[in-house]
Amino acid sequence: ESSPHPLSGRTNSAMARSSRNVAFCCPEDLRCAPMNDVHDPAWDRVRAALDALEVPFEPMACDPAFADTAAFCERYGIAPQESANTILVASRQEPRRWAACLVLSHCRLDVNHAVSRLLGVKRLSFASADETREKTGMMIGGVSLAGLPADVPVFIDSRVLEVPRVVIGGGSRSWKVRLDPKDLRRIPGAQVVENLANPKT
Repeated sequence: ESSPHPLSGRTNSAMARSSRNVAFCCPEDLRCAPMNDVHDPAWDRVRAALDALEVPFEPMACDPAFADTAAFCERYGIAPQESANTILVASRQEPRRWAACLVLSHCRLDVNHAVSRLLGVKRLSFASADETREKTGMMIGGVSLAGLPADVPVFIDSRVLEVPRVVIGGGSRSWKVRLDPKDLRRIPGAQVVENLANPKT
């Protein structure tokens, strides 16, 4: 049986009181080990963005080696249908157009139809790790909807809003945040889109 995440239930203010010595639990021995020097600019930007929008969230520290969604869910006992991926896509032609799309981890983003139609661009591709880092300042495995550049529109698959709580990236591979997905509509310009993604078969 999976143990509860050690930061489960903590809110923004609780995080501020304990940000320098956060713990995460290793399932092998269930002992908590300190994570010092946990700050990085991307995580700080995500946290500041959520605070500015007055979005309540639970910070969740994680081992960077297990930041990718499938590994994270298995290691920390998070159901895949309660975890969402922020996927950065870009047009193939100049001038580049970008979009950040949030989909549940058991769904597949419809890049060629839904996202292409939203951006008015015929040819799109998934941003590479280097492109993602250069454009957002975040690493794949930690990309968040919060704290993105103003020229990156945000699209949220409507299925995400059907779950009561969802885990998304915290900007860094060392952090996730859990929140009410409906609060993500507070992000300026965010659009909720029907069938932005489809369940994987």
